[in-house]
Amino acid sequence: MNHPALLFWNISVAESLQQLQTPPNGLTNDEVARRLTRYGFNWLKPKQQSTILTLLLAQFKSPIILILIFAAGLSFFVHDHADGLIILAIVLVSGLLGFWQERGAANAVEKLLAIVEMKTNVLRDGNLQLITIEELVPGDITVLNAGATIPGDCRILESKDLFVDEAALTGETYPVAKTTDVLPLETPLNQRSNILFMGTHIISGTVKAVVVHTGKKTEFGQVSERLQLRSPETDFERGIRRFGYFLMEVTLMLVIVIFAINVYLARPVLDAFLFSLALAVGLTPQLLPAIISINLAHGAKRMADQQVIVKRLAAIENFGSMNVLCSDKTGTLTEGVVQIHAAIDASGNDSERVLFYAYLNAIYETGYVNPIDEAIRNNYTFNLSNYHKLDENPYDFVRKRLSILVSRGSDNFAHLLVTKGALQNVLAVCSTIKTSQGTIVNLATVQESIQHRYEELGKQGFRTLGVAYREIGSASQIAKDHEANMTFLGFLVLTDPLKADIVDTLNHLEKLGVSLKLITGDNQRVAAHVGQMIGEKKPTILT
Repeated sequence: MNHPALLFWNISVAESLQQLQTPPNGLTNDEVARRLTRYGFNWLKPKQQSTILTLLLAQFKSPIILILIFAAGLSFFVHDHADGLIILAIVLVSGLLGFWQERGAANAVEKLLAIVEMKTNVLRDGNLQLITIEELVPGDITVLNAGATIPGDCRILESKDLFVDEAALTGETYPVAKTTDVLPLETPLNQRSNILFMGTHIISGTVKAVVVHTGKKTEFGQVSERLQLRSPETDFERGIRRFGYFLMEVTLMLVIVIFAINVYLARPVLDAFLFSLALAVGLTPQLLPAIISINLAHGAKRMADQQVIVKRLAAIENFGSMNVLCSDKTGTLTEGVVQIHAAIDASGNDSERVLFYAYLNAIYETGYVNPIDEAIRNNYTFNLSNYHKLDENPYDFVRKRLSILVSRGSDNFAHLLVTKGALQNVLAVCSTIKTSQGTIVNLATVQESIQHRYEELGKQGFRTLGVAYREIGSASQIAKDHEANMTFLGFLVLTDPLKADIVDTLNHLEKLGVSLKLITGDNQRVAAHVGQMIGEKKPTILT
């Protein structure tokens, strides 16, 4: 339990459970309570509640505010109570405006975070329970599927077709395959394939794992301890701070010079001192903080009307000074809802067979949940009474294919393997192609025309998947090496339309001097087409 010296990648599954004192059916609730008391909550840093007092005092730390408070003190010192009260009132109004806005934003963010609180499945008392990630303790057994975020550093107990994205921790671009194998002691962190790291997430497959470390003891926690977690200062705050210091320097220099001149002219020292102090009060821009706060608060109110929460008023000016906007494509410029545009054979003709085989592949898929399969399932219906699923090779980001094995009717020797995925990856496992006339020909004879059609569809803004099949006789289970010598059927053509008002929005941004940079995971032909649709006549593309 949180044993820094114990190298879990170098011991077996059974030894891991023994060292963590975890029974096969999970920890009991009483044991969880004891471990929670001993090791604390699963936090990288304790939750910080901004108290009313600290938030209020934070409004008065600006150099200009401090100058005004000092000026008010001088006014009272020279018995100019009216000026002192006016300055203090202006400072107070300015601070309260900022406090009111930022307190409301903090409350709104807390409510939003409560709604999206992250949870995970754990095995406790023999039952699968859904708990918040912060309640996780060392020794918990967690069960995770595709799309889940790893809640702590874990030793894998069982896994199937497991791929994990570790880019946030290791910088590795591609998902990493995970296993339960015992690894050598000297295995570096980025090659520990039997360990799951907190903060990474599952791309495909399923896993049961035991939690080894939580919170600051995790690899991610140790990295975060070495990082500065303080919110960065905005350009606007930096500018106001520098202006405040500049004002202090000028005022101090003028006061010293004028005081020296008065003394040199043989004026009474006390009168010269009081005159210098009065000058210092007069030089301070008493209304500046109030003007800044009122304008920023007005901006925050207008943004709130557009469902935008402003946590820090000073961030508004940074937002307003933006001149380059980097935007995603899917769901931002487009509707983010995949639609099936067409199912066509290699010759470009509509094909019911391609659509049916794609439906077979999508309806029985249980691994990586994705919008493409959902679009197929939600928009089409076929009679599958004669078909039964036998096995599945889930999608992963190395093969980029999903394969389903089905039986047809009562024929035990007519099992059908259907594969769908990225076109080039599907073609890589095909040796033949089924033409629109129903004949089977060698793939090499039409490979060039298939590539040409794929490029044409891309230029029209469509995403394209390939569909293939293979008769594999009586086999009732499949492995990845069954994806070979397949017959290519055709293309599944997908589209994601632009949002109705996005062109007007981008034109408005351009008039305001904001240029758009589109960042997308789609291929360059689709990206170029979308760029042209939003008004870029000759978009420059970096791949």
